[in-house]
Amino acid sequence: MWDQRYSTPEYLFGTEPAAFVRREAARLAPASRILCLADGEGRNSVHLASLGHHCTAMEFAPSAIAKGRALAAGRGVEVAFVEADIRDWQWQPDSFEAVMAVFIQFADPALRDDIFAGSIRTLRPGGMFFLHGYTPAQLALGTGGPPQVENLYTPELLARAFAGNEVLRLHEYEAVLDEGRGHHGRSALIDLIARKPVPDRITP
Repeated sequence: MWDQRYSTPEYLFGTEPAAFVRREAARLAPASRILCLADGEGRNSVHLASLGHHCTAMEFAPSAIAKGRALAAGRGVEVAFVEADIRDWQWQPDSFEAVMAVFIQFADPALRDDIFAGSIRTLRPGGMFFLHGYTPAQLALGTGGPPQVENLYTPELLARAFAGNEVLRLHEYEAVLDEGRGHHGRSALIDLIARKPVPDRITP
C-alpha cells in the first residue's frame, strides 16, 4: 500500500522537513549519527544531512527510497537509505546519538511498544529520541493520519512509555500543516523529546 502511495511524481508530504524537525534540530550535537524511522521520501533525513549530521534513513517502500535518493542528490547531501520493514529492524545497541520518529502512526500498540523500546536501546547513553505525531483529536479534524484511535498518542501514553528517561519536551497543541497533500490543514499534534539516561560513573 505504501509503495503504491509513493509511486507518483509528486512528493506526498512535500520536500521540506516537518516543522518539528526544523525547530528541534538545534538540540542535536554537531555531526550526530541519526536514525530516521520510516523516513518516507527523505524530507527529514535530507534536511538533517544538510545540517552536517550522518543520517541512516530506514524505509519500507522502494518507491519512497528512490525519491529520497533523488532529493538527497538534488540537495548535494549523502544519506544512507536502507530498505527495511521496521518489524524486522535490528536495533543495534548504543549506535546513534538520536532517533527521529515523525508520523510513524501506522504502528499499532504492540508494534509501537517494540519501536519505542528498540529506539531507546539503539541510542547511546545521553542520546535523544524525537517523536512527532497526532493526538486522538486529529480524528475530528481529518487532515491526515490514521483512522485508528489506538495508533494515536496522548501525553499520558508517552509519559508512561518513556518513564525512566529524561523527558525534555512533551507538548500537545494544534497547528496548521502544509506538507504536501498528505498533511494539509489544522492538525492536532504532539511532540516528545526524551533523553536516554547516562549511567552513573563509579570512580575508584
